[in-house]
Amino acid sequence: MAIGDPWRAPPGQHENPTLMRRRTPSVPINGLIRARVCALALGLAACSTAPTYQAPVAPLPAQFKEVEGWVAAKPADALQRDAWWELFGDAHLNSLASKVSVSNQNVAAAVAAYAQARAVVGQQRAALFPSVSLSGAIRNSNSITRSQDVQFSLGGTWEPDVWGRLQGAVTGAEASAQASMGDLATASLSAQGEMVSNYLLMRQTDEQRRLLAAAIKDYQRVLEITQNRYNAGIAPRTDVLQAQTQLSNAQSDLEGLQRLRAQLEHAIAVLIGEPPSGFSISPIEWLPVVPDVPMAIPSELLQRRPDIAAAERRVASANEQIGIARSAYFPSITLGASEGVAAGTVASLVSSPVALWSIGVSMTQTIFNAGLVKNRIAGAEAAYEVAVARYRQTVLAAFQSVEDQLVATRVLAQQELYLSEAVKAAGLAEQQQLNRYRAGQVSFLEVSAAQTTALNARRALVQQQGNRQVSSVALIQSLGGGWTVDDLRHISSQNPSPK
Repeated sequence: MAIGDPWRAPPGQHENPTLMRRRTPSVPINGLIRARVCALALGLAACSTAPTYQAPVAPLPAQFKEVEGWVAAKPADALQRDAWWELFGDAHLNSLASKVSVSNQNVAAAVAAYAQARAVVGQQRAALFPSVSLSGAIRNSNSITRSQDVQFSLGGTWEPDVWGRLQGAVTGAEASAQASMGDLATASLSAQGEMVSNYLLMRQTDEQRRLLAAAIKDYQRVLEITQNRYNAGIAPRTDVLQAQTQLSNAQSDLEGLQRLRAQLEHAIAVLIGEPPSGFSISPIEWLPVVPDVPMAIPSELLQRRPDIAAAERRVASANEQIGIARSAYFPSITLGASEGVAAGTVASLVSSPVALWSIGVSMTQTIFNAGLVKNRIAGAEAAYEVAVARYRQTVLAAFQSVEDQLVATRVLAQQELYLSEAVKAAGLAEQQQLNRYRAGQVSFLEVSAAQTTALNARRALVQQQGNRQVSSVALIQSLGGGWTVDDLRHISSQNPSPK
């Protein structure tokens, strides 16, 4: 007899009193049977076969190497938990950055992956509960004596989690879902950082264009002066040609900046999920704001980087897979029970039904499988070691990223001071050479060299200011962008597994 299937004695035979009893549908199932089922279920207490999980140890320096001379932001919580880009003080940037999390397709894919992971948790959790099914059949017999057999039953099966295999699968799936949440946060932070960097570079390009446009006007005036001096026989024609060359080169550079700006604008459009053909950003006055970023100690980095949190959760999931593999050494136990009614006709199903019930326990144990279980356990343990190694590598890469951005931030700030002095000196030299040229004391070659030096110094300063902004974005990303591991726990609690 199959466990959970209804059983009915053939016509003319006595019913087995240990398996069934006749009753009407209004009488509840035998209370003693219910008690035995509950006692058996409660007696099968689950025990986990997975190793006790401990987060892997990662190398943690006492402090960052390049933090010397770092000035902490005031107040210390200046790094926004969500809208960290607001530190740059640009309302248009704030509007664009807020669209990345809902519009960028890479982030949308990460959101879907997280939803898929949560669904897997629900699937694994469903295995912890009994499975109930309803079945019915009507069979007609076309023999000498025409007869009909009507039967309906409600059955259920349940596999108690004696060895913790099912709970391990749930725990592993939850850890994987949390890892997907970390991946989602990483994808969002990456997309937001790229969008903010592109926007800041675009504004820097606008400032470069402004400088070139102003230089082109100056070059046009100088060309007019040179042409007048040539017409008066004071200057050689080479001065006119040199002035024209300088003007044309500047105009060519301006066109190149136009192309760069358009490409950055197109990239921003894609990052917020809009087609570039219908997207544009008008030039505005550039604000070279470089925010102070609060510094964290290395141990805090493990709580602030979503990629580190995701890697640690994958280690936890791999740890549960070891327990699942080990549980194959133990027998699989299944409880089954069914209750139903049967009769010779549909009409008699109501008036004089035969009550059917069954209950049973089945146990399956693998005797020989040529080392299959052993090798599955070895494979799960190796997968765990892989996850641990990847976690530690992720931590090391995070430390490197912070160190790189710290030294970049410090060096770029010092370089900006030197470039500011260079701009002042080059501007004075340009004006003096132009005055001397008008007085006929120097050739146009000296004027052209001074103008080129001054323009290059101004553009280098703007580029340096833009580089500092982009470097601060990279530093914020390296520090986790305001994200913490508590966010992962909070979001997981707000998105319970489907039941």
